[in-house]
Amino acid sequence: MTTPTVPGLPDEGRCLVMGVVNVTPDSFSDGGRWFDPEAAVRHGLDLVAQGADLVDVGGESTRPGAVRVPPDEELRRVVPVIRALAAAGVPVSVDTMRAEVAEAAVVAGARLVNDVSGGLADPAMPRVVAAAGVPYVVMHWRGHSHEMDRRAVYSDVVTEVAEELRKRVDSVLAEGVAEDHVVIDPGLGFAKGAEHNWALLAGMPRLAELGRPIIIGASRKRFLGRLLAGPDGGPRPFDGCDDATLAVTALAARAGAWCVRVHHVRSNADAVRVAAAWQEAEEPR
Repeated sequence: MTTPTVPGLPDEGRCLVMGVVNVTPDSFSDGGRWFDPEAAVRHGLDLVAQGADLVDVGGESTRPGAVRVPPDEELRRVVPVIRALAAAGVPVSVDTMRAEVAEAAVVAGARLVNDVSGGLADPAMPRVVAAAGVPYVVMHWRGHSHEMDRRAVYSDVVTEVAEELRKRVDSVLAEGVAEDHVVIDPGLGFAKGAEHNWALLAGMPRLAELGRPIIIGASRKRFLGRLLAGPDGGPRPFDGCDDATLAVTALAARAGAWCVRVHHVRSNADAVRVAAAWQEAEEPR
């Protein structure tokens, strides 16, 4: 299985590892530990030292029930961090649903726009990305955080997500985004229940039929905490799900993922290397 590549981004011949830097006070996974810009930059550099190939900087929480922040606040949070990391030579992506934030982030040095709405939250986003000439992550999305749980209704989640992603990809291509710049994300946890997330992971070969590199973001998400629930039935805390994330990373990398988006980098960087070595050993010589 050939590892897909995306122009302008690292090509390591294996699944890439994207480390997460949440410049927010209310992230579900790290509770605002990196809200201070200097702390966020140090954390990003540390993630690279641990083996991250990309660092994803976001200034707006997308946890279930989250309230949106004003655009100027999102800009204030992410632009200085992106500028500092890019100046240090770090391949940076910006996690945003706003075209104006994406545009400023690219000027500051971001090399990838990671849009969890796939261009639905801000119709100007695909045109901005096309003009910037950078790769674009198009995620499957059915609504903002305050409403997405009630939209988690599917008859066949893999078929429906694949079809909705195909339509979004066609739409962003029509707006001028380059063919080889589009990455897809099935949107684990976004308008998805646990059973939907597992089905999408198992259905990665069907998603790959769309002909796009796939990024998987399972790190510390609720469906892992629920899988690992204790005797009292309560879900395991987010930061107790890193080993389960590691297992998903290894399986996703083996299934052909282009990239995994994770909070704890070192062990996941090890996992993708194990998956790559396993794959290489299986290939005919």
